[in-house]
Amino acid sequence: MSLGWDLHGDGKTVADGAVVRPTERLSWPRTIGLGAQHVVAMFGATFLVPIITGFPPTATLFFSGVGTMLFLVITGNRVPSYLGSSFAFIAPITAATAAGTTGSALFGILATGLLLALVGGVVLLTGAGWIDALMPPVVTGSIVALIGLNLAGAATTNVEVSPWVALVTLAAVLLIAVGLKGMAARLSVLLGVVVGYVVAAVAGVVDFAPVRDAAWLGVPDFATPTVSWTVLPAFLPVVLVLVAENVGHVRTVAHLTGDEEVNARTGRALLADGIATTLAGAGGGSGTTTYGENIGVMAATRVYSTAAYWVAAIVAVLLSLSPKFGALVNTIPAGVLGGVTVALYGLIGVVGIKIWVDNRVDLNRPVNQFTAAVALVIGIGDLTLDLAPGSDVVTVTGIALGSVAALVVYHGMSAVERLRG
Repeated sequence: MSLGWDLHGDGKTVADGAVVRPTERLSWPRTIGLGAQHVVAMFGATFLVPIITGFPPTATLFFSGVGTMLFLVITGNRVPSYLGSSFAFIAPITAATAAGTTGSALFGILATGLLLALVGGVVLLTGAGWIDALMPPVVTGSIVALIGLNLAGAATTNVEVSPWVALVTLAAVLLIAVGLKGMAARLSVLLGVVVGYVVAAVAGVVDFAPVRDAAWLGVPDFATPTVSWTVLPAFLPVVLVLVAENVGHVRTVAHLTGDEEVNARTGRALLADGIATTLAGAGGGSGTTTYGENIGVMAATRVYSTAAYWVAAIVAVLLSLSPKFGALVNTIPAGVLGGVTVALYGLIGVVGIKIWVDNRVDLNRPVNQFTAAVALVIGIGDLTLDLAPGSDVVTVTGIALGSVAALVVYHGMSAVERLRG
């Protein structure tokens, strides 16, 4: 892998119809500016996950930056992507910390990362065709949708803590999304949090004492996992979402750059995200995934240079070295989180539906109808089963059961359909 980039044209402009490829760059001042845009694009979602789950923001930000660097190295500097916090981990982390400790949740993240890395290794050896067969769009869309909608109860619980602050925050998100244009509109969630936070601060519900007491510079709040096999049923289905997100990201970049060779890096991308997630779980961060928000930045600028992502990753690591920044993030009150997650979790559900629409899934076909129907009801209703291997009680949550149901229903009904002829 080479960390050198060819200068695109004069390094200042991108001609109509042209793109700056991953192996190219603009001038360094422009590249640094583009890297800053990627930081802004990833920041809203990346810092929300630790706030919602109670994880240290500084550790999560640190591992997102380090994970991005690892991703770029492992993919040969050919797949531009930022590895930010995955929302698919919110539900299992919340369940694990409620029933145990942060250490057990970190063990679940670590195990998920190892499994994803294993999938990446298999794809490197066999190709990605089997993933398409195992997870067609109706299955992928159902799993993504049920993960978002499964979290609806957590969002409304936070709203109930401070309904007026939540309402102001939600209204700000909605108005910014339609009232502004370009990057500002894409950052409606982040800007909505800022508006809600200001309102909460004026109302006197924000305690700034921890921010005053925190140091400007310091080591991120690292933590270590605690072995807990009982959390794995809640975490391992997240691998299905991470696979879908990574594969979708690689294919989108290949399409937008017109470089099909990028698709050949699918196995490397999965392996890289698996290693990054494993490292995060080992040190106190949340699991990572490739970020669609940053694809939007690239599509708008037509600059796909991986150099900009090195800039973003370095900035993220530097921010993580400020305990005062972490303390400030932790002061965001429940009402603000409630308002923003009502929109955010709903959007995750809508992304699942969008997968159906974009892939023209025929919902008149019984196989597709029942795959979606059964998986969504199990996930949204959060059907939970307690199993008892030995003396330990293993709780299988709605996300795990819904994900398994999507796979079993689709492939089971498809097999019967083929036998029927």
